[in-house]
Amino acid sequence: MDYSNLKLPRPNLTGIFVAVALGVVAAVAVYQAQVKGLIPREDLTLPKVPTQETRTIVQEENAVISVVEKSSPSVVAIGVTRRVVNPFDPYALPRREESTIGTGFVVSEKGVIITNKHVVADGGPFSVVTKDGQKYDTKKIYRDPILDLAIVQIEGSKLTPLNLGDSAKLKVGQTVIAIGNALGRFTNTVTTGVVSGLGRRVVAGDPFSGSAESLDNLIQTDAAINPGNSGGPLLNSSGQVIGVNVATTQGAQNIGFAIPINSVKQIVDEFVSKGSVSRPFLGIRYRFISKDVAILNEVPQGAYLQEVIEGGPADKAGVKEGDIIIKINGQSISEENKVAEIVSKTTIGSSLELQIWRDGKELKLTAVIVDLPAE
Repeated sequence: MDYSNLKLPRPNLTGIFVAVALGVVAAVAVYQAQVKGLIPREDLTLPKVPTQETRTIVQEENAVISVVEKSSPSVVAIGVTRRVVNPFDPYALPRREESTIGTGFVVSEKGVIITNKHVVADGGPFSVVTKDGQKYDTKKIYRDPILDLAIVQIEGSKLTPLNLGDSAKLKVGQTVIAIGNALGRFTNTVTTGVVSGLGRRVVAGDPFSGSAESLDNLIQTDAAINPGNSGGPLLNSSGQVIGVNVATTQGAQNIGFAIPINSVKQIVDEFVSKGSVSRPFLGIRYRFISKDVAILNEVPQGAYLQEVIEGGPADKAGVKEGDIIIKINGQSISEENKVAEIVSKTTIGSSLELQIWRDGKELKLTAVIVDLPAE
């Protein structure tokens, strides 16, 4: 058969164009279906599932936010009213000026508020302002002469107290949250950090009052605590108060301190139930001498007395400055068995047998515990 005269059919360009167009449309449809998950595709990049680390961070942030939202209404500003005179106009009348000088927090629905003693040390009159702007005048103030602590009573109702935690269970590295009126201007400032140390002894002060006190057994934290935060709560991630902020040491950065809440609970409970506080009083100020320091100085381990309060039980018993208390009622004084803790557990009116080291000799003296005079 002769195929030389056969002619091939001319290509149908229209058909080719339609076929290509349909192929493109089909490819796009398949791709869209894969993206939407209608058709599985192993090499398709899908949105990444949040990692465990991301979920943990979100949980921690939510915990802080929850604590702040729940606790902030119970945190108050402590203010003072002063008479201000214009030095450039001797004929102008003095005006009353109110300023925020510290922070406090509600511990009882009966209007009982905790703050620092140096916040309400002197002057006045003092007032309490809640987060929603309600202002209350102070009815009664108890100032503790040992702890930098004050209890303020107001005529308030519908106040929500914060839950008090257990500072004995604190661990170094644990997350903490501080709420307060930073610099006396920035109300309800929130800072976070960790427990940096426990059982610290520092000289803590506050520029607002110009005072400084030696305080023992404090919680150290890197949560920012500024002047004006004094008296505010230090909270754990469950929203429980585990400390009362006492500002910071002079010249320190990223170091704040708080009074453990366990040192405060008994005082608060007694004030709420009785309206007053009675505390055992020995009348001494001391510095603990550890075993290492004692060996270096060739003295016994114990409490070195820096001051003996005139007319106090220790003074009446014959105790003198420079003495070292090595035992109380037969119990050796150590870092775990402190003088302050022994005295705090003693009933008012009972006697303590003090074993004293003085000038290389040991003496036994007896002191009768009295009620701590309030300030």
